[in-house]
Amino acid sequence: MSDQAPKRLNKYISDTGLCSRREADKLIEQNRVTVNNQPPELGTKVGPGDTVKVDGKVVGAVASDKSDRVYIVYNKPIGITCTTERHVKGNIIDAIGHKERIFPVGRLDKPSEGLIILTSDGDIVNKILRAENAHDKEYEVTVNQPISERFVKRMARGVPILGTVTKPCVVKPTGKNKFTIILTQGLNRQIRRMCEFLGYEVTKLKRTRIMHLELGALKPGQWRNLTDRELKIMQNAVRSSTKTAEKVELRK
Repeated sequence: MSDQAPKRLNKYISDTGLCSRREADKLIEQNRVTVNNQPPELGTKVGPGDTVKVDGKVVGAVASDKSDRVYIVYNKPIGITCTTERHVKGNIIDAIGHKERIFPVGRLDKPSEGLIILTSDGDIVNKILRAENAHDKEYEVTVNQPISERFVKRMARGVPILGTVTKPCVVKPTGKNKFTIILTQGLNRQIRRMCEFLGYEVTKLKRTRIMHLELGALKPGQWRNLTDRELKIMQNAVRSSTKTAEKVELRK
C-alpha cells in the first residue's frame, strides 16, 4: 500500500475506483473479498503489507497524492445509460472507452444529455454526492407547451414530488417553451417530475454545468480531462465533506 496509516477495507477498495464504499461492503458481505487470502469482516482495516483481492484478483492501493486517479467530464448523448454494468447495452463505460476503471458521479437519465463527471476517485464521489453540500447543477430544459409566469414561480418556489417538496431553485425563461434551472439537490428524475406535477412534459433536458465545471464546446459523446485548476477548485469545494453518501447508489 502507498499510504502508511491503516485504512478501512471498504474505503481502500473504493479509492481504487472499483466501486463505491457501499458496494464494497456488499462485495465483502458476498465473500468476494479476501485480505491475505482470508475472508474479512465488515470494518476490517488494512495496512502496508496486506494483500487485498476481489474475486481472486489483487486490488492495488492508490497513490496517496491521488496522482494516479482519473477525473474527466463527458457530454453524455441521449440514449446512453449511466451504469458501470457492462452487460447493459449503451452503458456509459463502453461509450467512453477509457483505459482506466472509472465510474460516474451521480447520473443523468437515459433520455437526457449533457455534462457528467467520471472518475476513479471513489472518495471524491462520496463527497460530491452528499446532499448537504448543495453543489449547483444547471440545466437547459424544453417543455411541450408555452411556459407561464405561474409555472416559473412554482418551479422556483418548490414542487411536491416523491413525498417531499423540492428546495427553492433558480428558474429563468429563455424562450417560449424553454428555461434554465439551477438545482442544489438530485432527486430521481427531479426536473421531469416537477414539470409533470405542473402539467408540462419535458421534451429535451441538457445539463450544462456542475459546480464550476462547464459543458463548453464538448460535443455529444466527447470527453476531456479536468484541468489542474478545475481539479483544485473541486477538491477545495468538497474538502469539508467527510461522510459518505449513505443513501446514494452509484450504479443505477
